[in-house]
Amino acid sequence: MTADPFALTDDLWGLTNLPYAVASAQDWSPQVVSRLGGHVVGIAGLAAADGHRKWARAWSTPSLNAFLEQGPSSWQAARRWLQQLLSDDRRRDFVRPHLRPLDAVELHLAVDVADYVDFYASEHHATNVGKIFRPDGAALTPNWKHLPIGYHGRAGTVVVSGTDIVRPVGQRKTPADAAPQFGPSVRLDIEAEVGFVVGGETELGERVGVDRADEHIFGVGLFNDWSARDLQAWEYVPLGPFLGKSFASSLSAWITPMAALKEARIALPQQDPQPLPYLRGLEGAFGLDLALEVRLNGTLVSQPPYAQMYWGPGQMLAHLTVNGARLRNGDLFASGTVSGPEPQQRGSLLELSWSGSEPIRLEDGTERSFLQDGDEVTITATAPAVGGGRIALGEVSGRILPARD
Repeated sequence: MTADPFALTDDLWGLTNLPYAVASAQDWSPQVVSRLGGHVVGIAGLAAADGHRKWARAWSTPSLNAFLEQGPSSWQAARRWLQQLLSDDRRRDFVRPHLRPLDAVELHLAVDVADYVDFYASEHHATNVGKIFRPDGAALTPNWKHLPIGYHGRAGTVVVSGTDIVRPVGQRKTPADAAPQFGPSVRLDIEAEVGFVVGGETELGERVGVDRADEHIFGVGLFNDWSARDLQAWEYVPLGPFLGKSFASSLSAWITPMAALKEARIALPQQDPQPLPYLRGLEGAFGLDLALEVRLNGTLVSQPPYAQMYWGPGQMLAHLTVNGARLRNGDLFASGTVSGPEPQQRGSLLELSWSGSEPIRLEDGTERSFLQDGDEVTITATAPAVGGGRIALGEVSGRILPARD
């Protein structure tokens, strides 16, 4: 039996969290919802019944995009209203008809993704990858500490958590092969990342500085950028990731608003050399203290610390737009693989198994260097909560299916 949401004793999914998702139920068409404990809150119906027509219209749609368009003042006001309503003992009977148990709804992709950019913001991940692929050269490329490196991905293959992932096929060529081969990827990997959902459109040519990040970054969702390392290695020179990345990327169904992460804001690690002024801002860029956990078939294989990331989300957004590229409601950018300095903090199997030379052992006694068909990966995270305790971020998971003929 699902616990009474008004009798919560912890903050993981309490009033300091209140994430957003899109859900449908037997008597609900897909619409924007929130969450309180083990219940989903039908905020479109609540807003309509309480006279908030602007929010009701936006939340009655099957994506967050209409709400994202309303901008930060509306985001903040809606959150204050929802917190006050759900904490008011006198209005519980008003709220209850708009609650559904979590297991009675189906969750959908919360955002109609407009554009998607993936960054490469972890110094530890970039260093590990450099050591693996360039053992006789410098681990970091000359530009790495001067700008947040990224690539433009495929928005149409961002899928909601829980979606099965079909093993991709393509060309691959090892140094020992005389010619490329075609077939299913044999080095299928994960990338434990954090995604940032953007709202508030800008004009072509407009730049969004570091200090304006809060005007546009709406919230955070855990992200798994599935990667076919063998396809990637053959195709990425000279233009970067393509088919090795574009087959699927998974986003949590729940988007945690930035307002819920105020206590998670931290200073970035020291950046040396000092970034150019457009990446510094007047108030300074920020990082986030998020504790990630990666499980493969139930075995905890990694605990990546997002607090160790070199480039912050505001810097990524500033660099994304510094050339005048416009923002659209529903834009998504991701951090790149989150890795820490310790072996158990590496956010990809490429690093955890050191490109297959050091397979990891699972609780069932089997070993993995890369993903096998049937494997299931789940990424979870928590963050410090406003007022103490911690909140949970929505998990992102996916199971690998065999390649199709």
